Amino acid sequence: MIDLSGRVALVTGASRGIGRAIALRLAQQGALVIAAARAQNAAKTAEEIIAAGGKAEAATLDVGDGAAAGAVVSHAVDKHGRIDVLVNNAGITKDQLLLRMNRAEWDEVIATNLTAAFALTQAVLKPMIRQRSGRIVCVSSVVGQAGNAGQANYAASKAGLIGFAKSIAQEVASRNVTVNVVAPGLIQTDMTRLIAENAKEQWQSKIPLKRMGTPDDIAWAVCFLASDEAAYITGQVLAVNGGMYM
Repeated sequence: MIDLSGRVALVTGASRGIGRAIALRLAQQGALVIAAARAQNAAKTAEEIIAAGGKAEAATLDVGDGAAAGAVVSHAVDKHGRIDVLVNNAGITKDQLLLRMNRAEWDEVIATNLTAAFALTQAVLKPMIRQRSGRIVCVSSVVGQAGNAGQANYAASKAGLIGFAKSIAQEVASRNVTVNVVAPGLIQTDMTRLIAENAKEQWQSKIPLKRMGTPDDIAWAVCFLASDEAAYITGQVLAVNGGMYM
């Protein structure tokens, strides 16, 4: 049984979908969860955790604002004395064929999905190194491993997270800080609900397990990598995709 009692965990993009599921599951396993999202949207997630008997607080955070990211981490450390888990989950899509993609569509996706992880990871490293323990989990995507037409910006950002995590894992392993990646496949979220049904059926036909994943499938993987049971795992990519990419 995964026990995260006494751990302080910061989850970005925690207002819905995979981020919300991760926040709920970390709290259910005993962590105090700081649910972060834009414009106070994470308040409902924190309230849900508290109503279920868990410990949580909400943080308003635009992950594209590097200074704000540092401020959220500093506040958490000042208030709780430590930070044990960072989940870089916040992400967006701006799909377009490359010939039609404008620079703003590229820049916004890279800033939200990749540069934000840089800012938050950099902010948590000092307290984690000081306490000589920490777990950092980046949420990538099967698209970051296999690519996908019309998603060059998204694929680049998610592939970048993998290289980023592997590099940082080597830098901080001696301090007992692990850095890993979870790469979801086709998951039932607001983002995938926008996919046309015929396209969704085509995608599902390529999945050996013959179903879409759930946000909780991803949440359990993140919980494992955040736990003591995963203490000897770092710099790895855990693909949770039903076998659609092997």
